[in-house]
Amino acid sequence: MNYARFLTATSAAREPSAIRVLTEILSRAPRSLISLAAGAPNPSTFPFQAAVVTTHDGKAVRLDGARMARALQYSPSAGIPELLSWLKQLQVKLHNPPSIHYPASQGQMDLCVTSGSQDGLCKVFEMIINPGDNVLLSEPVYSGILQILKPLGCNIINVSSDEHGIVPESLQEILSRWKPEESESPRRNTPKLLYTVPNGNNPTGNSLTADRKKAIYEVARKYDFLIVEDDPYYFLQFTKPWAPTFLSMDIDGRVIRADSFSKVLSSGLRIGFITGPKPLIERVVLHTQVSTMHASTFSQVLVSELLHQWGEEGFLAHVERVIEFYRAQKDALLAAADRWLSGLAEWHVPTAGMFLWVKIKGINDVKQLIEEKAIKKEILIAPGNVFYIDSSAPSPYFRASFSSASPEQMGLAFERLAQLIKESL
Repeated sequence: MNYARFLTATSAAREPSAIRVLTEILSRAPRSLISLAAGAPNPSTFPFQAAVVTTHDGKAVRLDGARMARALQYSPSAGIPELLSWLKQLQVKLHNPPSIHYPASQGQMDLCVTSGSQDGLCKVFEMIINPGDNVLLSEPVYSGILQILKPLGCNIINVSSDEHGIVPESLQEILSRWKPEESESPRRNTPKLLYTVPNGNNPTGNSLTADRKKAIYEVARKYDFLIVEDDPYYFLQFTKPWAPTFLSMDIDGRVIRADSFSKVLSSGLRIGFITGPKPLIERVVLHTQVSTMHASTFSQVLVSELLHQWGEEGFLAHVERVIEFYRAQKDALLAAADRWLSGLAEWHVPTAGMFLWVKIKGINDVKQLIEEKAIKKEILIAPGNVFYIDSSAPSPYFRASFSSASPEQMGLAFERLAQLIKESL
């Protein structure tokens, strides 16, 4: 892999921060080291002494003394060492990427902690995309991604999808306008990356099958583009076995994977992690050095202590409990949809995530119904147009989340919505 060709001039020009390098040296140094270099504030001046966080099972995560002082201090930009180590072991257990054994220069798997996965994705896109570059994705797509991409001035190319995710034949057809042997020529401007949410896509709730992932990966190899695998709902899959990830089949070192703890531990802690080829992860870390500097040390220490207390099996047991909760929520929303929206709308059963994607029949554009009439009836749902590249185009879809509302609230919301639909037809 020629990673240099994927980098923007800005990313290629980034150099290590001398001060951040000192912080990383200090994090690995013996206690006997006398440091007069780093400008870290003295923790004795901080007002916090200790913190105890109690989990649902009654166990406690305690931060006090030296551990608390560390949690309140600056930390390495890539993440605190014990959390990085735990996460690397988790990625090997879940995905066993072939690149774990590669030399660093040839795409060895590496990872870094970010302030939520969207922070990492934003840095990944800014690392790769120049104005005028072509980027592949499948709409509808999470609106936050469009808000990152559009200001970068790239050409966003939509790849067709269905209830099973991206259609590989559509991807191949789009790329057939470029010759594979010319894919490394800047004049050809072949797409640099494909962005995809493979499980529980937001907003549709669909998931890519293993066969489609394999076919897509082969197209990526043929035309030499990167795959950005944004997988925040990986731990919210409703059926087993979980489909293999792009990372698990990445023999070239062309996959950049974004994971998040927001859906299973806490969204407010803002802890995500980016996994990918070391030469690219290093660029993300250099960006972090001059932006956020590092993800919250307090959040990292808290999460690390919890994960080490649980172990991998304990973490995955917690994930199973979270899945069962969201499965019940999904079933409740589907029951409400079956009762009140049958005949008025259509939908596919989500395979992961938190969302139901609904098409209202007989109404070409539901924007006014959703944004004006539904709100007056005290129903808040997301109109479908915000998930498309051209958000001004009419859309008959809306997205309903089953993450927070009670079954009774879901039923009442869809009952009111059904009445509004009937009045609008």
